[in-house]
Amino acid sequence: MDTTVMFAKEMDNQDNMRTFKEEFYLPENQLYMDGNSLGLMSKRSEATLENLLSSWREKGIDGWTEGKDPWFTYSEKLSERVATVVGANSNEVMVTGSITVNIHQMLSTLFHPTAERSVIVVDELNFPSDIYAVESHLKLRGLDPAVSLRKVKSDDGYTLTLAAIEEMLTEDVAILMLPSVLYRSGQLLDVEKITEMAHSKGILVGFDLAHSIGAVPHQLHNQKVDFAIWCHYKYMNSGPGGSGGLYIHERHHDELPGLAGWFGSDKTKQFDMSHDFSKASGAGAYQIGTPNLFSVAPLTGSVELFEEAGMGNVRAKSLALTQYLRDLIQAEVGRFSFVDVTPVDDEARGGHIALAHPEAARICKALKQANVVPDFRSPDIIRLAPISFYSSFEDVWEMVQRLKLIMAEETYKTFSNERNVVA
Repeated sequence: MDTTVMFAKEMDNQDNMRTFKEEFYLPENQLYMDGNSLGLMSKRSEATLENLLSSWREKGIDGWTEGKDPWFTYSEKLSERVATVVGANSNEVMVTGSITVNIHQMLSTLFHPTAERSVIVVDELNFPSDIYAVESHLKLRGLDPAVSLRKVKSDDGYTLTLAAIEEMLTEDVAILMLPSVLYRSGQLLDVEKITEMAHSKGILVGFDLAHSIGAVPHQLHNQKVDFAIWCHYKYMNSGPGGSGGLYIHERHHDELPGLAGWFGSDKTKQFDMSHDFSKASGAGAYQIGTPNLFSVAPLTGSVELFEEAGMGNVRAKSLALTQYLRDLIQAEVGRFSFVDVTPVDDEARGGHIALAHPEAARICKALKQANVVPDFRSPDIIRLAPISFYSSFEDVWEMVQRLKLIMAEETYKTFSNERNVVA
């Protein structure tokens, strides 16, 4: 493999997405490799947020129904556009809530425990918040998590196998809920095969798309996934604390929301002020409260960029960037005991590369001192995520050179090997 900077420059010259970098605010001289935790701000997102601020400033309460983008239907219209990113019908997606709130909503709506089926299966590598939500939901249903919550085991501590997942799908399981991409290792699960496997046993399937939406194309409707939840502030670049999203397949739209709220009403009847709930016809029924419009508006600008670029191009560049990154890691710093724990095959890799190293926390601190923004995940993972919209191949090359210098000169040893409060 060619490890010269000239090769990286040539790759950038051939990149059909290179002009999108101009759309983002990039900290000067900084190499940002943490877009899988928080995406950078785009000028489009800034503009759409400013547009909403202007409508409030100029129209006051009339902004709910007047202007170019009335607030009353803002989330519904945006949701139709987000649906294309995840391969869903326009009525199956809703921009609303957060991952945790939306997990509670989906379980409250679709989990109907019986004496025969009362188990929810998750995995032992999942993000803690998802587990907290499932455990608390089971307790609210009067079920003991020690009995009704089971976790798929990992053979290597980084990845899951289809065999291990299938082994957990016994006759008493009602719902299987997994991440589409494992947040530590970056493993991309086979959503279609897992869904088919679970459905063949009468089990509903949900996925947390936090680490795949905006990086990996999905076909949720065609693959018959029952539900999904996600955030928009990672690869979708909607800003810190940006509103999340949910998907629920149209075959479940007759279900009343388990957590009913005013904004889940039929929009034509919402202001009737009736105490009789009139459910919206699609995924909008599973909203709860008034949209957090200042957290929703930046997503509109970001979605414009995805529409212009196309998810196929986003994915192709992401795969090329992460493959180039791992090749450089092996060639330039492989001798320094880094272990690449991300699956090799393109179809099993999300949008980041995960390196295990016993000194991971202090190496991340040294990288930040060298003006590189990585991501640390306990106990020993360095996550590096070059982003299709604003990372170049030369950025990746330069980042590895800085890492090589840190390791060769052992400057990381001047830092403690303990994570910061926010890793």
